Amino acid sequence: GGTIGIAQVAKAAPDGLTLGVVSTGHVVNPVLYDNLPYDTIKDFAGVAVLAQLPSVLVVPKTLGVNNVRELVTKVQASPGAYNFGTAGVGSAAHINSEKFNAAANIKAVHIPFKGTPEILNDTMSGRVQFSWVPMVSSVGALKEGKLQALAVSTKVRSPGLPDVPTIAEAGYPGGQFDFWVGMLAPARTPRDIVNRLNAEITRAEQQAEVKDRLTKLGAEPMPMSADQFDRYLQEEATTLQKIMRDAGAKAAN
Repeated sequence: GGTIGIAQVAKAAPDGLTLGVVSTGHVVNPVLYDNLPYDTIKDFAGVAVLAQLPSVLVVPKTLGVNNVRELVTKVQASPGAYNFGTAGVGSAAHINSEKFNAAANIKAVHIPFKGTPEILNDTMSGRVQFSWVPMVSSVGALKEGKLQALAVSTKVRSPGLPDVPTIAEAGYPGGQFDFWVGMLAPARTPRDIVNRLNAEITRAEQQAEVKDRLTKLGAEPMPMSADQFDRYLQEEATTLQKIMRDAGAKAAN
């Protein structure tokens, strides 16, 4: 879950020379792992969000649903009879799924896989009935008609799937999920260093070749200042830790 690497950042000198890249899972690790050697909020300074990666809710064509409400109705009618796939406990897909399940008030069985290809295969076959997967990984199967897209996780529609509604547009605003990747520095790193790093990252992401590379990776910009990122980390921790705790999520320690 990234805990080994980021633990090194937590105890590094606060001089801006040792930095860590984490994703959304960083803020829920206190729920998943016992006795972390650091505090996920207090021991770090947010530097910048590098990108967000939209996810899409997909179902097999054979499931016979055309929108999110139809899926929710079907799952609510048979609690525990349907499966959802993720890339493992604490993964972005897992957090995304549990946030959606809570917003939709549904009970389904979590099936952890090794990665997205396995999730897609079992969802296409119908062995898994719904999954939140990275948009960039699923576009091919969607275009070939092997899967059906019901919603995207982000606040606004994705340019990659412009005809697919957001989860809020589909009727479940509480299911919105931003899978972000961000950079952290050790706590007590001077603000002038943190702000300089933020400014340079922002400048780099405005370059055409960087934008093009991010687009090919299915990533989208999520610009914010270092102070905004600090506040965002705290908000994410409060919201997502409760969701994962209520879901009974726990990783092997």
